[in-house]
Amino acid sequence: MAAAVEVHDLQKRYGTLAAVDGIDFTVSPGTVFAFLGPNGAGKTTTTEILEGLRNRTAGTVSVLGLDPWSQGVALHRRIGVIPQDFRFFEKITPKEAIEYYRTLFHTVRDPHALLERVELADKANARFESLSGGQKQKLGLALSLVNDPEICFLDEPTTGLDPHARRSIWAVIRALRKEGRTVFLTTHYLEEAELLADRVAIIHHGRIIASGTPNEIIEKYGGPERLRVEAPPSLASYLTTKLGIPASAEDGRVEIELHSKEDALKVLSTIDASGIPWHGFETRHDTLEDVFVRLVGQMDEGALRSEGSA
Repeated sequence: MAAAVEVHDLQKRYGTLAAVDGIDFTVSPGTVFAFLGPNGAGKTTTTEILEGLRNRTAGTVSVLGLDPWSQGVALHRRIGVIPQDFRFFEKITPKEAIEYYRTLFHTVRDPHALLERVELADKANARFESLSGGQKQKLGLALSLVNDPEICFLDEPTTGLDPHARRSIWAVIRALRKEGRTVFLTTHYLEEAELLADRVAIIHHGRIIASGTPNEIIEKYGGPERLRVEAPPSLASYLTTKLGIPASAEDGRVEIELHSKEDALKVLSTIDASGIPWHGFETRHDTLEDVFVRLVGQMDEGALRSEGSA
């Protein structure tokens, strides 16, 4: 099956600045692809190139088999887009907004059904200006579905939303995937990407620094499993001395690395024998957010060292 999105050696330059510096990735149809990066990393530029809103400097880009820039009119009929911090006419109602979009795309989608899908049916006749931030984002999501798109580009769709509103949008994203649609998601919430995405690409300084499934990225770049207890810092020093394994203390918790199940038993026995008061314990693995912070931090530190030696 042909890829929904194919990108090869994509570059976007503004004078000497390389906003996107030769990246490659593919997105399989019917999957959720999360495109992650800190502010200024190049993810918005890349996304706008894929949407046909910005031309590239070099490289090849195919979305649904079309060139987004030269075949944008045809592409826009097949994709849905919700921009970050969605805004619309202040006096329009959600029902009117969907009817307006139906006219633009020459479709017959039922406004009520779309609003029900994003849990906004009770606000069908409310003015846009009266909607909460979460309700406005839900309307943006509904509008992105009016033309029955094959790919949905969702740019920070849950930023600033309360937990209930975020989970409502997560449910819609999961439903889109079940229907065989492709979702291209950008988000600052790394746990959101870890929960929803089939594959992830992390971009920084215009280059992709990691890609794969969330588990593949965590396994490749994450640290070992750790055991954590609530205890004073003196326990960390005691464990390091007794076991020869580095332990750390922060915010009333002590953490120590585990490399096997036997390590966990040994550490707990040593803690119990220490005579130092402690309570509660848990083991934890690195999350996608832990890996993201580590990779971005390492790249920034390397860039600073290079500048310092120049």
